[in-house]
This record gives sequence, C-alpha cells and structure tokens, in this order.
Amino acid sequence: MAGSSYGNIFRITTWGESHGKGIGVVVDGCPAGLPLCEEDIQKYLDRRKPGQSKFTTQRNETDTVEILSGIFEGRTTGTPISMLVWNKDQHSKDYSEIASYYRPGHADLGFDTKYGFRDYRGGGRSSGRETIGRVAGGAIAAKLLEQMGITFFTYSKSIGPVSVNPDRFDASVINDNPLYMPDSTAAAEATAYLEECLKASNSSGGIIECIIKGLPVGLGDPVFEKLDANLAKAILSIGAVKGFEIGDGFDVAKATGLSNNDAFITADGQIHKASNHSGGTLGGMSDGAPIIFRAAVKPTPSIAATQHTVNRDGEDIEINIKGRHDPIIVPRAVVVVESMAAITILDALLSNMTAKLDRIIDFYQK
Repeated sequence: MAGSSYGNIFRITTWGESHGKGIGVVVDGCPAGLPLCEEDIQKYLDRRKPGQSKFTTQRNETDTVEILSGIFEGRTTGTPISMLVWNKDQHSKDYSEIASYYRPGHADLGFDTKYGFRDYRGGGRSSGRETIGRVAGGAIAAKLLEQMGITFFTYSKSIGPVSVNPDRFDASVINDNPLYMPDSTAAAEATAYLEECLKASNSSGGIIECIIKGLPVGLGDPVFEKLDANLAKAILSIGAVKGFEIGDGFDVAKATGLSNNDAFITADGQIHKASNHSGGTLGGMSDGAPIIFRAAVKPTPSIAATQHTVNRDGEDIEINIKGRHDPIIVPRAVVVVESMAAITILDALLSNMTAKLDRIIDFYQK
C-alpha cells in the first residue's frame, strides 16, 4: 500500500492497523538536538485516547507510547524517530460479520475492489486509530515550533447544530468540558444534543477550528506547494474530514473585492493587515497574520441504528453495527487536526530555509 507518508523534509510514515499488534510512526527529518522524551509525546496522545467521556468509544486503551529510536541522552540525534503504541483491548469478534457486507459510510467496498480483500477488524488501516501515528509525529513538530514562538489553538467550533458564540468565547474553559468547546453554554447545549443522538443510536458531526500564530511571512510556495493547499491536503487526509476552508472560506463567494481584500497598514514600523479575510495566506504563502482554518468532520458512520446495505453477493440486507464506537469524532479529532497542521508548518519552515541564496551562504560560511 502506497501513500502512508506525508511531508518533504520533516516526514512521517504511519503504520499499523486498528486490531493489529500495535500502531505507530517513523519520523524522519527532525533536526538533532531537540530535547524530547516520551512524556512530550504522551500528553498529545492523551488528548485523543478513547474512554475519556461517554461521547467517545469505550475501548480501554492507555495508548502508552514507546520511543524506539532517534533519541540519545534526552535529545534527538537527527536519525529517524520510531514510536510504537501497543494495541491491548481489541475485540475483533465484534467485527466478524462485517467481512460479509459493506458498511455505509466506510471504505469497505473500496478496499475490496482495490485489493481483493480487506482487514475488516475495526476498519484495519482506515480506522481512526491510525491517527495515533499522526499525533505522535505532530507532538514532535509542535515542540520544535514552540521553541520558535509558533503556537496552535485548536478547538471544537461546532457540534451538530450547536456553535460557539463569539460573544461567549473563553479559551480557558476548553479543558473544562469533554467536547473541547471554548464556550460553556454551547458545550452544555451540545452535550444535550449528543444525549439525544445516543438515545436514537445515532451520531453527529461538527467543525474544528485551528488558529496558528507566530509564523513569519513567506512560508509556502506560489504554485504546487502552496501553504494553504498543503494544509488542505494534510487535514483532508484525516479519515473523517470531509471539508476544509481557510479564512472566510466559502463565504468569499458572496463577498466583493472591496469587502474581501485585507488592507495593508504600518504599525510599530512593521507592515500588517488591517483584517484577515484571507486566513493568513496570500498567493500560497503566509502573510504574517494568524493562519485560521476549519475542518468539517462527518458523523461517525458506525452506528447501532438499523441501516440498509448490501453484502458481497450484492444482496440487500439490513444491519445493526456492533462494537465500540464514538458517537462523535470531533473532540478526539481536535488534536489530530492540530498535529497535521504542525507537521505541515514545520515542513514548510525547513523548506523555506533555502529560499534565498544569502541564507545558504551565511549558514555555510559561519
């Protein structure tokens, strides 16, 4: 299977299946000398692990990470960093009947058609559990970026019909609710909505927003390596994400040039934008304003309600999917979105180091 790697200089390759022995990632291109330990990775993995609330799968996994290579005396060596999380609570028998039919909203038909067979246990390679490797790699990228003053603020912007109210926006309450919403009232309303979904054996989607601050101007390239295009690829590569927008996104279709253009101003001797309709990129490059993008996450397709499908013989059947599934993916996907953004930004920064000849000369003449 091709396509399990992402990034050019800072590059991750994820591996493993939902019900295999373990799952993990190999990170290549991390500079030597970064202080790094398993605790740095674990705090990110803890944000996505199952069983944190009744709105996440009750699969009992600690998701404890082991660093197998690339670290010596607490610092990165510049060699590939391999990380592993063992799977310890697989209930493969819950999925045995899935081998005979195609689940609505899943990749079953595509896998069967493309490869001739599939690992049906929990979705195999297309399971959300694959994102463990992304988060572990993203934790390294985020720690390196933090040393350069680049920060990420990622949260659930909406769940189902309930959206964060800008007038009640309070970043300090994000970790006070299991939905990662910066609005206590909206979190309570979303909780009630999800309770109704659970009663109906149903699920919900939502929107995740990510704000990145501290970027220099000029990250990304103006044609095929646009920063916003690479962010879109990174985020849309997350299995449950079905939409991506940056800045005003689809609302630009209703705007005019006068209302959508961001005026440039000078303040404190620096050039800035007076607004940020573009979401922090112009011409595929960062423009100095915060990057602001959103990801639309679909409802969990594995639901206990009766659904119509067909089996491998093409016969119509009715199914009720068994197993332990998240009634909503959004809260656990917040850190996945942030991790993929961090990987993309770090890769762009490393690529940008060769954009000017004088930078190369200065580096090698010192």
